[in-house]
Amino acid sequence: MEKTTPTLSTNLPENAYRELKPGEVYRPVMSQEYNFPEVTSYSVIMGLLMAIIFSAAAAYSGLKIGQVMEAAIPISILAVGISAAIKKRGALGQNVIIQSIGASSGVIVAGAIFTLPALYILKLDVNFFQIFFSSLLGGFLGILFLIPFRKYFVKDMHGKFPFPEAKATTEILITGEKGGKQAGILIVSGLIGGIYDFLFNSLHLWRDVFTSRVIPAGEYIAEKAKILFQLNMSSIIFGFGYLIGLKYSTIITVGSLLSWFILVPLINQIGAITTGTAGVNIFAALSPEEIFKSYVRPIGIGAIAMAGIIGILKSSKVIGGAFGLAFSGIFGTKKAKIEEEVRTQKDIKMTFVLLFILLTLIAIFIFLLTGVNITFVQALIALMTILIIAFLFTTVAANAIAIVGSNPVSGMTLMTLILSSFVLVQSGLTGQQGILSALIIGGIVCTALSMAGGFITDLKVGYWLGSTPKKQESFKFLGTLVSAATIGIVIYILSQAYGFIKTPETPNPLEAPQANAMAAVIQPLMTPGANVNWMLYFVGAIIAILINWLGISPLAFALGMYLPLDLNTPLIIGGLIAHIVSKSSKNEKIIEARTQRGTLIASGFMAGASLFGVIGAVLLFFNVIDKNFNKVWLENPITEVIAIVMFLIIVTYFVIDTFRAKVEE
Repeated sequence: MEKTTPTLSTNLPENAYRELKPGEVYRPVMSQEYNFPEVTSYSVIMGLLMAIIFSAAAAYSGLKIGQVMEAAIPISILAVGISAAIKKRGALGQNVIIQSIGASSGVIVAGAIFTLPALYILKLDVNFFQIFFSSLLGGFLGILFLIPFRKYFVKDMHGKFPFPEAKATTEILITGEKGGKQAGILIVSGLIGGIYDFLFNSLHLWRDVFTSRVIPAGEYIAEKAKILFQLNMSSIIFGFGYLIGLKYSTIITVGSLLSWFILVPLINQIGAITTGTAGVNIFAALSPEEIFKSYVRPIGIGAIAMAGIIGILKSSKVIGGAFGLAFSGIFGTKKAKIEEEVRTQKDIKMTFVLLFILLTLIAIFIFLLTGVNITFVQALIALMTILIIAFLFTTVAANAIAIVGSNPVSGMTLMTLILSSFVLVQSGLTGQQGILSALIIGGIVCTALSMAGGFITDLKVGYWLGSTPKKQESFKFLGTLVSAATIGIVIYILSQAYGFIKTPETPNPLEAPQANAMAAVIQPLMTPGANVNWMLYFVGAIIAILINWLGISPLAFALGMYLPLDLNTPLIIGGLIAHIVSKSSKNEKIIEARTQRGTLIASGFMAGASLFGVIGAVLLFFNVIDKNFNKVWLENPITEVIAIVMFLIIVTYFVIDTFRAKVEE
């Protein structure tokens, strides 16, 4: 029987982020012996309000610039700020629920905008309900498939995964609870990181990416040899690198260097060799970025797919354990009953999870039959495709978030489109109807995987702080419902107001880069006998197998291969600083104090940049800031020089402030 008088610590336990010693137990901030306020009218209403606001904001930014703002961190900041302003008592548990419900926005948006705008781009007959039900049912599937794996990722693997985004969110929530000097560090670093990112992201005072083209020799090498160095200026990515640590940041960056410093120039050189002196090297006219996008990124997608398969094989015991958990939940074994007695380990009962999965699959089947207008057999084939891919890649999405805080959902969705198109063509579904079906399938799977990756962050935050998983899981469905409805309305409005392709009626369309890429891929695939370059995917798969053979994380390496170089290079700088801090003294207490302060500053950078990113998106939406603001100035090479100088300044600030930590803190 649980006690009802809560006692709350305002410090994370010392073993929160490290692996537990044999026999050691992690005890969260909100003790499992007590009931704390979590689901209240305040937390539910605030969470739903956040879901609506951030769904609209994230949809616009994602369709405008191709980057979906991560909602969990700014929502956490707002939750902490509002609860402090109104002097809300017992706010920690409620703030976790607000964050969990509200964060549905970012993951649902990512799942929707990567695929569904392609329906408008290809001028197919699309309506609100197709977008709404694709997002809703995909989100439900992601939640339900993840629940059986919760204990493995958040409890059994405690300290083995860095969980950078969950760590930053947790630091914000716990720091807001205890206030004082720690809150001051978070606020100051948040303002510095936020203003810094705002100055180049929204006001365009300097470039957002530094490249080796800034010097003549670098320009020559990029043009002739197709070798190009790039470094993103974002304090978010640098902060991620610190939280990830040196091991994973190195693996990711080396994967990226393989793509950009070996494969891109190699493809160009092969073109030069095969054409000889008389022919024309078709790659010579392409930039390194174009070669990467067309020829190397598919290799990265193949590597991600194979890394996912390897992960599934390695997780076979975990998947088997999930089925075992379902069995014990249905038949009520003694172990399951003991687990259920602990508040912080209570999940939705497995009988309900399985029932809801069945009902969701039935709803998807009916939606495919009526909303997409395909035959019974084709709907059955489509349903099986969704079921198999979404279930198997759920662990891949959760793994990716746990390791690097980045979900390769667009790569996995592209692979889903390719596989589903191949299957649908074999069933006789081609042309416009086939494209519509494949994109709807892609939308459901993309949303499911996006939700699985995002939800594992919420559950890890809840585990560290001591929330009740059952309450997080239950109210995640409500957040998904509201977010899906919001995104359906927003995409429809934006399609009418801006459009996604340039026409006389829509002269300044939204970029929707991922959806445009999906549209470009899907058209030839739905033509019988389409020429798909499977060899590039196969090469990536072989690389992933070899990397795994060396004992290196194939998923982290594949993520590096798939993502642009500029998004990976800041990671290793943050990772190196984390390593230097960990070796900076012989006094363990000093190292611990510096590491914790660095974690707080990195979390502040990520929080501030995310929050100011929302502000920038709002200002852009209301035309307070024009997209082309300072465009002429950005063409000046001096803006790249300013960029690297400013980046060095903020890194220097990070190091100096981290080393200011004292043991008494």
